[in-house]
Amino acid sequence: HLATIGLLVLAVLGGGAILAPVLAPYDPEAIVGPFASAPSRDFWLGTDQIGRDVFSRLLYAMRVSLLVGVMATLISTLVGVILGLVAGYFGGILDMVIMRFTDMVMSFPYILLVLVAASIFKPGMWSIILILGFVDWPGIARLVRGNVLNLRETNFVKSNIVAGMPLRHILFSEILPNTVAPILVYATSVLALSMLDEAALSFLGMGVQPPTASLGNMLNGAQSLTVLTRQPWLWIPPGLLIVVLVMAINFIGDALRDALDPNSK
Repeated sequence: HLATIGLLVLAVLGGGAILAPVLAPYDPEAIVGPFASAPSRDFWLGTDQIGRDVFSRLLYAMRVSLLVGVMATLISTLVGVILGLVAGYFGGILDMVIMRFTDMVMSFPYILLVLVAASIFKPGMWSIILILGFVDWPGIARLVRGNVLNLRETNFVKSNIVAGMPLRHILFSEILPNTVAPILVYATSVLALSMLDEAALSFLGMGVQPPTASLGNMLNGAQSLTVLTRQPWLWIPPGLLIVVLVMAINFIGDALRDALDPNSK
């Protein structure tokens, strides 16, 4: 099953990223060998243009990419859930203001918004996490609002209101648990998208800055024809890792959707 494969791949790669300080044979930022040497017994994936071990850098790069993806997803999910809950439950002017603001954010071309924000703020890992976190929330906000509007009319919520239950209990104990399934499914797509965006921004030099390794800035070095044609060990491993990670996350997201959404069957 694709989801099982995706979960196994993500567990192996995630484990490798977490254990990078233990598994990496060399310091990822140290010059340890000859410039741009091919894979050998000492350097499993060769060395880069200034003699750093590619395998060690790859482990640390994966760590950065996964951290950016997870943190950006957490921020956007938190912002989206809170705004969606408030808009859907209270309705009226509050709903209108939040939804018009959401529409305004969604009306900008997504990648343009990310690029403009990245060029305004100082490039770095935490800048990218915050930019992606505060750009990816509108989809989740709309999703949560739609579910809350349905749930607000159900008998169990109305009976809680009549019983005089506190607002906190109604929102977080009654409504939110019934909205978790679609949020989880949507969050997996945000995670995959955030990792791709980080790679794209780092590739353009607006993301994670060298000497810190990220999958995007490792690909950045592969813009010259010499590297593309004669030094494939510098760009195939990071490129392949991005594809594999994103596909694994998408497979897990599809399986979650099938498991949690009764209509998809």
